[in-house]
Amino acid sequence: MKLDATDIRYLSNDTFRVLTAVEMGSKNHEIVPSSLIASISGLRAGGANKCIGELAKRGLVKKECNSKYDGYRLTYGGYDYLAIRAFSKRDTVYSVGNQIGVGKEADVYVVATGDGTQRVLKIHCLGRVSFWAIKSKRDYLQKRKNASWMYMEMIEQIESRSDT
Repeated sequence: MKLDATDIRYLSNDTFRVLTAVEMGSKNHEIVPSSLIASISGLRAGGANKCIGELAKRGLVKKECNSKYDGYRLTYGGYDYLAIRAFSKRDTVYSVGNQIGVGKEADVYVVATGDGTQRVLKIHCLGRVSFWAIKSKRDYLQKRKNASWMYMEMIEQIESRSDT
């Protein structure tokens, strides 16, 4: 999936709080209930639902209807926005440029810092092409029996960051 960072500047702090709440809820839930999202984000239900609608419109979260409850799950685009926001808050990334490479495991983009220095941003997409047996080959699950692709993606990012 290609990164589209054009809308990131239009998202409010509350919207990012809701996006972060969906990420935090994904640790224990494959589909995060709306009530849990509102609780984690600290917003009232109406405000959280408005932000969820905005995120869903941009494709950063996806609504899932379950037999027990309706909820939302984070998409790769949502994780990408959270990562870019974190880099932006640390003054590591100021702008995102063109895509310069696509591999079986990651997409590579040119980014710029606040002073204009160009850097490379590598966005992993675990399980995209060749990692269907990832649960058995890598120890991302630890003691868990199963986890969402997005949670394993986050663990992969942390481990690849510590390797460099």
